[in-house]
Amino acid sequence: QVQLVESGGGLVQAGGSLRLSCAASGGSFSNYAMGWFRQAPGKEREFVASIRRSGDGTYYTDSVKGRFTISRDNAKNTVHLQMNSLKPEDTAIYYCAAKRYGLHYRVNDYGYWGQGTQVTVSS
Repeated sequence: QVQLVESGGGLVQAGGSLRLSCAASGGSFSNYAMGWFRQAPGKEREFVASIRRSGDGTYYTDSVKGRFTISRDNAKNTVHLQMNSLKPEDTAIYYCAAKRYGLHYRVNDYGYWGQGTQVTVSS
């Protein structure tokens, strides 16, 4: 069982930056691909970014390419999401998730989830 705890959310003005962190425990972290998802009010949870087990491959949804960067530190069991040039439409609860198998963008392929951290971008 993997437990995930996110941190780093908050309120920021448009154009600003935030760095989200996710700390993992209870499992062999390097055995899991990691992803970040977000869910805005009234909308479905959507894929944001993911990173392969060894960190040698990353994926992003089109709307965040060039602005967000996902990274991981397998020695510290952490994954981060650096978010720059934030826009009001980035406002959502952001979730960290872990998976062993499946597609990097598919919500149902992730078996472990954190509790989420709120990101609010004001215009």
